[in-house]
Amino acid sequence: MRALTVDPRQAGSLRVSETAEPEPAPGDLLVRGLAIGVCGTDKEIVHGEYGWPPPGRPRLVLGHESLGRVERAPAGSGFAPGDLVVGVVRRPDPEPCGACAHGEFDMCRNGRYTERGIKEIDGYGSELWCVEPDYAVTLDPGLERVGMLMEPTTVVAKAWDQVWRVGERAWFEPRRALVTGAGPIGLLAALLGTQRGLDVHVLDRVTEGPKPRLVADLGATYHHEPIDVVGPRLRPDVVIEATGAGSVVFGAIEYTAPYGIVCLTGVSPAGRMLPVDAGALNRELVLENDVVIGSVNANLRHYRMAAEALARADLGWLDRLITRRVRLDRFAEAFEGRPDDVKVVITLDGE
Repeated sequence: MRALTVDPRQAGSLRVSETAEPEPAPGDLLVRGLAIGVCGTDKEIVHGEYGWPPPGRPRLVLGHESLGRVERAPAGSGFAPGDLVVGVVRRPDPEPCGACAHGEFDMCRNGRYTERGIKEIDGYGSELWCVEPDYAVTLDPGLERVGMLMEPTTVVAKAWDQVWRVGERAWFEPRRALVTGAGPIGLLAALLGTQRGLDVHVLDRVTEGPKPRLVADLGATYHHEPIDVVGPRLRPDVVIEATGAGSVVFGAIEYTAPYGIVCLTGVSPAGRMLPVDAGALNRELVLENDVVIGSVNANLRHYRMAAEALARADLGWLDRLITRRVRLDRFAEAFEGRPDDVKVVITLDGE
């Protein structure tokens, strides 16, 4: 079978390889791969900046934003042939920390977790793959064209979940949310914000292309001015930060309403220096009971939340979020950035 493979830490090594078909371990599902999403983490791995192959092997099968259809399922597994499924990305460490032992492997304390398509376990970028039933989630059959959006949706489902958990330490009734960044994570964060009934605003630099219309069609408001213009005008109760740009991050923190909560989901590059008035920042956080949290990855609870959110969403809107579909044999095109890209996916079934 064909699989999209890479030598982690070696730029230019991405290729389609012929590999043996997987043999499911007892109790595992055998799944026919339909598509994988391409995200920034995949691009970092392809550029040689990140990633670890399985122990004892040089190459890693790429792909953590999965979508597949069950071909074989053991009796009693809760799955049946034909089910539309995604595979969970992270696995707990072999000697679980307290968080992993309680199913919160997204909050691993010792860093010994593994991740499909990223860290020490092959990903889902192959024509067939296997997965343990405990790490597979069923999707609504109507999501066949867009189900690879599930994993990025889990990231924002967790972000909103964490915001609410923090907010409910006291009376909490947010009304206005600002999402910074209109990439896939930002747009999906906006989707979940509108589903919570919030007045959602999205900030991004671009003025043309699909992003402004995608935001408007959610019933949200699109902004392209700098954060120091938009922030004071909105004074949002909640910010979901999805750019990782330092100036935007600190602007988001500065301009929240009292008792504001900022959830950082974008990873900032190191090395860029910004002048920050640390005293003023500390004063504002303390005197206004503000909170800044970071959020990454997701656990099974968030996968279920994401599945429900996608099932409730407008399918046409989700389909428009995917701006390019690239066949596996043309994989290199999926890693070429184009001006109007929002989400690019690689199809594994030849269509």
